[in-house]
Amino acid sequence: MTLEELDAIQEAICGEGHDGWLFCNFHHRDKLSDEILHITPLSTNSRLWVYVIPARGDPLKIVHGVEVDALDGLPGQQVVYRSRDAFIAALKPLGNKQWGAHVSETLTAVSYLDAGTAATFAAAGLRLVSAAGLVQRFKGLLDSRGIETHEKAATHLYDMVKVVWDRIEHAYTHTLIIHEGDIRALMQEEMHKRNLITDHPPIVGAGVHSGNPHYDFSGSGAVIQAGDVLQFDLWAKDAAEGSVYADISWVGVFGASADPKVEKAFADLISAREGAYRFIEAELQAGRRPSGAAVDQRTREILTGGGYEAFIKHRTGHGIDTECHGSGVNIDSVEFPDSRLLLDGSCFSLEPGIYFSDFGLRTEIDVYIVQGKPMVSGQERQFSLLTVKN
Repeated sequence: MTLEELDAIQEAICGEGHDGWLFCNFHHRDKLSDEILHITPLSTNSRLWVYVIPARGDPLKIVHGVEVDALDGLPGQQVVYRSRDAFIAALKPLGNKQWGAHVSETLTAVSYLDAGTAATFAAAGLRLVSAAGLVQRFKGLLDSRGIETHEKAATHLYDMVKVVWDRIEHAYTHTLIIHEGDIRALMQEEMHKRNLITDHPPIVGAGVHSGNPHYDFSGSGAVIQAGDVLQFDLWAKDAAEGSVYADISWVGVFGASADPKVEKAFADLISAREGAYRFIEAELQAGRRPSGAAVDQRTREILTGGGYEAFIKHRTGHGIDTECHGSGVNIDSVEFPDSRLLLDGSCFSLEPGIYFSDFGLRTEIDVYIVQGKPMVSGQERQFSLLTVKN
């Protein structure tokens, strides 16, 4: 950990109003602690260690006598324990203070601390609160370079959709057989050409498969049939270290026109997505920072008002940073309700979806906050279904 990173962590602690941030690990079960503190998962971790960063002052390292070098790469004073009683005694000076820890009743992605260790901390007098806000401030907010790499990735993804649709139009107008796998392979080829990397192949779902939000296949996938709804979901980032993901979804029809039911559902879905964006914009203009849960609630109200409540399968969006599903605020009031606020540097997807028995639709844009204003990544978003030009 660099001194700059330590300063950033202490700034985050002050921003959240805690007394400090409590890290601990045993058998590397908390990958978040390892990641933030730059501890390799290959190091020996057969004894519990604790690393405490206060809002001000020097950090504290509590390590076992068998593994006294466990935190050697980190700044701070060190206390060595060899028994449970000695461990609890080392914790006592931290009592009667509020510590951010990796616990959360709603955000599973940051909840690594086991109940037994948490109970030990509580017995020593420590008051534990969720470190979710700290994780967001330290890891989930983009700086200017992060925004630049995110925008670059978004521009590439939008360009890739155009390349893909040209291939689809060619297949349709020349009555060629084309598979879902052909489109996915083309997307992956384009990513390689553009020096983009991803943690999973793109989603390409045709017809009934478009109704599965996480549809996947092996081999060539299904043959795309005339009239099929086509759902694309692609995410990637530049291969350079520290780059930020972009994540978009696009919808088309393998034909010259769409069924009226599909057209109406898509128009209503766009209204929900744009309603979410306008809600964020209005709240920020009024000087209020909306939570991810509030944005999701607004989106659901629009879809429910249109009669789609039974066809919603997932939250409206997720945080985005160097991971596609990042550490920042999620646009979620139902699955993993997220009360964290949309701070400057927040980057997230807006991707409402509605899914029926015969097809599904999801439209996704990325948004980030700069100086209290929402910005749409790539300055593009879909307002009408893609169809094949005659």
